[in-house]
Amino acid sequence: MDKKLLIPGIFGNLLEWYDFALYGYFAPIIGHLFFPMHSKFSSLLVTFGVFAIGFFMRPLGAILFGHYGDRLGRKKTLAAGIILMALPTTLIGLLPTYEQIGFMSGVLLTLCRLLQGLAIGGEFGGSITYIIEHAPPKQRGLYGSWVMFSAFAGLLVGSATGALMGLWMPQSVLQTWGWRLPFIAGFLLGFIGLYLRLYMPESPFFLEAKAERRLVKTPLLTAIKTCWRNMLIALGLDFLPAMGFYLLFVYLSSYMVTYLKVPLEKALTCNTLSMIVIIIFIPFTGWLSDKIGRKPVLMIGAISYLIFSYPLFILLQQADFNAIWLAQSCFALIVCFAYGTIPATFVELMPTAVRYTAMSLPYNLANALFGGTAPLVATYLIGKTNNLLAPGFYLMLGAIIMLISLGFLKESYKKTLD
Repeated sequence: MDKKLLIPGIFGNLLEWYDFALYGYFAPIIGHLFFPMHSKFSSLLVTFGVFAIGFFMRPLGAILFGHYGDRLGRKKTLAAGIILMALPTTLIGLLPTYEQIGFMSGVLLTLCRLLQGLAIGGEFGGSITYIIEHAPPKQRGLYGSWVMFSAFAGLLVGSATGALMGLWMPQSVLQTWGWRLPFIAGFLLGFIGLYLRLYMPESPFFLEAKAERRLVKTPLLTAIKTCWRNMLIALGLDFLPAMGFYLLFVYLSSYMVTYLKVPLEKALTCNTLSMIVIIIFIPFTGWLSDKIGRKPVLMIGAISYLIFSYPLFILLQQADFNAIWLAQSCFALIVCFAYGTIPATFVELMPTAVRYTAMSLPYNLANALFGGTAPLVATYLIGKTNNLLAPGFYLMLGAIIMLISLGFLKESYKKTLD
């Protein structure tokens, strides 16, 4: 892969996901400062409610950015996305708290999350489309896994930042102003990403479609009319990866702090180490899908979730560093099989003229409905059932839905993109 494509694509995604995930990692502190309530449970519930609200902007971002990505090109659209992410991230680091301006602090925080959701919804599907359209036909799974690699790397950087700050700063400093620094840093990092993306080459598939006058005036309407069945399959396939990832690698740190009384720095350290496992193994699952097909790899991931979710949540209850790290590392391996080949699978389902829109919308809709709400649903289930293993059952439900969706998917790893 040309460095003019690889570096901007991976680095841009890394920065966007670093920005977006910081909120989840610092949720216990943000909840206390912006949504003080009579109990930690209520505060955390509202905090993750705002987390979910940001995700509900992702389908709108997919539609808006998808329209311009399919009409004007992938490159310009991706450059705009990184600007839209950097600005609200920086603002979160500068917002006054509830103690300073009352409920308006929560309103402003929510607005920033809405803008972040719009940006990530428009950017990530475009990145997947862009990179796989540059991939050699027999390596689309591997190239698509690099997009996921960059997203997880961004989440890893966010998690590592939280863990290091917890170790480096006194808790009193971290919970008053120290937590703001990673958000403010997003401003500088965003403009580095913008500079890199402005020098990316345009997608060869888009240029060919444009030259042959195959572009359409209304990508969304055309996609729904011609690709609705494949879009529904994509939505079902992404239920488990979206919900599973945000439950296990964004929410789980807060779960351990709130319910298992694990110190934040220990929870984030375990989370960081398990994210390294994902980064190491996810290119392997993308490569494997190029050899044996998309469906077998996805099926391994779904069946593994179904079998191991419950026992791994039992292991977490020990609240011991080694037990937590082992459980999260096992989940990390499972995530690789469920997530690694999703990019190539989705791109192969959709035609070039509407690909940005047609693959971005179900991907982001799944993340909005099932990913962004996963922390909220998990917190609610635990509160209602008084069972700390409830998130494990939710993961098993997601595995069943993914297996059903795989029954409707046609194998596509040898398909020629149109």
